[in-house]
Amino acid sequence: MPKLDDWLHASKRIQDSMLMPYLRDFATALLDDGYTYLSVKSKLWSLADFGQWLQKRNFPIRDFDEKLIESFIKSRRQCRGEVKTLHQFLDHLRRSNIVRNRKPPPERSPLAKILNRYEEHLQLERGLVRVTIAGYLPFVRKFLVERFRDQPFRLRKLKASDVSDFVLRHGRSMAVKRAQLMTSAFRSFFRFLFHLGKLHTDLAVSVPTVANWRLSTVPKYLTPQEVRRVLKGCDRRTSIGRRDYAVLLLLARLGLRIGEVVALQLGDIDWRAGEIMIRGKGSFHDRMPLPCAVGEALTRYIRQDRPHCPTRQVFVCMRAPRRGFARSTVTTIVHYALQRANLSPIFKGAHLLRHSLATSMLRAGATMSEIGEVLRHRVSNTTEIYAKVDFNGLRSLTHPWPIGGER
Repeated sequence: MPKLDDWLHASKRIQDSMLMPYLRDFATALLDDGYTYLSVKSKLWSLADFGQWLQKRNFPIRDFDEKLIESFIKSRRQCRGEVKTLHQFLDHLRRSNIVRNRKPPPERSPLAKILNRYEEHLQLERGLVRVTIAGYLPFVRKFLVERFRDQPFRLRKLKASDVSDFVLRHGRSMAVKRAQLMTSAFRSFFRFLFHLGKLHTDLAVSVPTVANWRLSTVPKYLTPQEVRRVLKGCDRRTSIGRRDYAVLLLLARLGLRIGEVVALQLGDIDWRAGEIMIRGKGSFHDRMPLPCAVGEALTRYIRQDRPHCPTRQVFVCMRAPRRGFARSTVTTIVHYALQRANLSPIFKGAHLLRHSLATSMLRAGATMSEIGEVLRHRVSNTTEIYAKVDFNGLRSLTHPWPIGGER
C-alpha cells in the first residue's frame, strides 16, 4: 500500500475529488480482490472524474445510486469500463454503510400484492428455504400474467381448465423434474388461495400429474478410458490447467457433486489423516479418505496456483475479482474438458463423472451398498439406478427365447 498511498497524495486530481475520503479503502478492497496496481489506478481516475461531476451538480455522496450512474454515463463520450467501476464503488459504499441500500418501491398492482402475500406464506408459515421459494414464484407469476393478460385480475374466475391448459402448453418443453416443480408450485399456490378464501374450490386437486417412472432411464456415463482422456486433456503446465485437473479429479475419483466442490474449504482437508470433509446435501458433513492422486493435485494447486485472497474456499477465480467458484464455473470446466477429449455425450454436466465413477465401481465388482457409501446416498434405493448398467449381471437373469413349437 505505500506505493498506492504515495500516488494518492501526489495526485492533485485525486486530492481535489470529493470522493477522496472513500477512495483509499476502496483501493485496498480492489487489491485484496486481486486487481493489479495499474488497474486500481485506472479505476480511481474514473472515480475522480465522477467526483468532479457530482461536485459540479451539488450531489452529496448519500445520493449516490444507480440513477446517478446512468446520468453520468449519458454525459460521457467514452465510458468503457467505467460502468463496472462505478457499480463496484457503489457496492463498496453500501457495504460500508456510507450509502443506504435503496429498495425499489413496492408494486401496488393486485398481481404484486398476491405474490408478495404468497411469498410471505411460504417463508413464514410453510418455512420453505429461499431456493424453493425462488423456484415456485416465477411459475405462479407467469400463469397469472397469461391468464389475466387482457382481463380484470379476478382470482375467483380461475377454473380447472386454466390450470391444465397451462401445464400441457408449457410442460412439453420442460425437463421432467422442472415440470414437476411447476406442478408442485401450482398445488401449493391454489391451496394457499383456497384457505385465504380467494377461491370457491380447491384447484390444487385439478393440477395434472407429471409422469416420471422411477428407474425408467439408464444413467449416462463415460468409460474408464474416456475419463482418463478427460483428465489427460488438462494442460498441467499452466495454473488454470492444474486447477481444472484438481476439480476434475474430485468429480471423477470421489464422485463429488458440483455444490460440494464449490463449498470445499481449506480447513476441510486433513492432510495428516489423509481425509477430506465433504459438505453435502441437506447440511450433512461426511469424512472420506483422500486418494493420493487427488491429494497431490490439490497440494500442487493450493501451493503454486491458488491466488491469495480472503475467501477460504479452495477453488478461486484466477482473474480479479478473486472470489470463490460459482456452480456454473465447475460446469464450464467439465464442458471444456469434454471438448478437449473430443467427447460428445448427450449429458455434459459435472454429474456425468459421478455416474461414471459409480458405473466403473459396479463393473469392478463393488456392491450396491459400497457404491452408496462412496456417493454418500442417505437412502439405499437411490443407488438402485446403477443396477441397470450391469449388463453382464442382467444377462444372467434372462431366459432363453422359446424355439419352434415349444411353450
